[in-house]
Parts: sequence; C-alpha cells; structure tokens
Amino acid sequence: MPMAMMQIGPDQGAFMARAAKLIGAKRYLEIGTFTGYSALSVAQAVPVDGNVRGRDGSKDFTDRARKYWKDAGMESKIELRLGPAVDEMDRLIAAKETPFDIVFIDADKPNYDLYYERALKLVRTGGLIALDNMLWSGAVADPANNDINTVAIRALNKKIHADDRVDVALATIGDGVMLARKK
Repeated sequence: MPMAMMQIGPDQGAFMARAAKLIGAKRYLEIGTFTGYSALSVAQAVPVDGNVRGRDGSKDFTDRARKYWKDAGMESKIELRLGPAVDEMDRLIAAKETPFDIVFIDADKPNYDLYYERALKLVRTGGLIALDNMLWSGAVADPANNDINTVAIRALNKKIHADDRVDVALATIGDGVMLARKK
C-alpha cells in the first residue's frame, strides 16, 4: 500500500492498548487515523462502554479503516470525522465535552504543537497525550537537518520536556512515542 510506512507497528499498537488499560481509559481521541490500526488497537482495549474518536483528512485511507473496524466487530465503538483536526479540536473544546483519557497525535508534523496545546485542554488531569514520530528516524538529533517536519518535532520535543503542565517520558517504540501525562 502506498505510504504504508505511516502506519504504527504492532508493538506500538500493543503499547497503546496496554496504556489505555493501565489508566482505565474509556475516552480516546486520535488526530491522524490513517488506515485505523491505532484506533482499532485502543477500541479493543477500552471497555464495552468506551469510545474511540478518530480524526483524519483522507477519505481514501479511512475507508480502509472502516472496513477493518467492521471486520473486527469494532465499528460501533469508533467514530470517525473527516476534516481539519484543529477545527474539530476547537469544536470539542467549545462544546466542553467530557474530557478524554488519551489523546494520540499522529498527523501532519508542522501542526503537532497546535494539536498538543489543544490536547492539553481536552485530556483529563492524569490523562495521557501520546505523540508519535518524536524521534523522526533520528533526524531530530541532527542539527544540520532543518526540514519543516524535523524542525517542528525538534521544537516540540524541547517544549514538552520543559513543560511543567505535564510529566513526560519518551518511549523508543516505533519511531518514538512521547507520553505526556497531564498534571
């Protein structure tokens, strides 16, 4: 499949599912659904009354996701909306919906900081914000690499590590998953 490298791996899917169980997550929001593997992994981990919400900009990729969710019997647990994630996150903030237990960010890298700031408003105290690709295949450690994605991720890594609103850990699963637990 074209762009298959954007998919999280099975180790990360298992990690996300275990994290959801460990914190007793019922409400999960992901920014960047792609073909739905991360949403499916968490949907299978949350309780029967749990809710998974996916946001993505591609109908083609998410049509695949819907098929996989249906095949796994999870389509009733997963709600998908297409469109700009920032707009959807702003809508959720304005609606003052019940806070999410986990927000997973795996979308366009230049907007990660915008998603992170909104996630802080949407996740409950003690909840997790998980950000994928925070090692960016090691490029974040190369000061000579200044492409837009690398610069955005490098800056956000630095910001999150200094952010007193969260406790952080960088897991070296996949391409690096930053876990920020809201204080």
